[in-house]
Amino acid sequence: MAPPVKSGPRANEDINAPSVRLISADGAQVGVVTLQAALRAAEDSGLDLVEVSPNADPPVCKLLDYGKYKYEAQKKANEARKRQKTFDVKEIKMRPNIDDHDYGVKMRALARFIGDGDKVKVTIRFRGRELAHPEIGRNLLERIRDEAQELAKIEMMPRMEGRQMIMVMAPK
Repeated sequence: MAPPVKSGPRANEDINAPSVRLISADGAQVGVVTLQAALRAAEDSGLDLVEVSPNADPPVCKLLDYGKYKYEAQKKANEARKRQKTFDVKEIKMRPNIDDHDYGVKMRALARFIGDGDKVKVTIRFRGRELAHPEIGRNLLERIRDEAQELAKIEMMPRMEGRQMIMVMAPK
């Protein structure tokens, strides 16, 4: 069985280049030295030799505390993941012959979802003989589009999918 693959930059004895460009702990460039000399310098300073740029020729290595370096990198990755915006898709379902009050309630919900930064999928469900008049559903979706024009942009124009007509809106 193969040994587990280490993630992150190589450090100390894991570096396999004959010579490296060494950078000291304070950021000053020491120059190109042999790997043994760089490891000795790391041992003398009580720090680790970490390969920061493995694709350079020769690889760039820096004297630093490897544990602290990995901790800082983990914190940076967690911070980036926290700031990442995820879009939820909220769905609003209606029928073609919706009453005015019910329509108002659904529009307030749509405005709230868009205000929260979520995408909204508006679905018009047709049952029975309502399928004979898809233009009623299309008119309803156009009315929604016109009323929510300043809040949202249309991401997917109204289209029939089986017994329902769907339109997707996203925040501007």
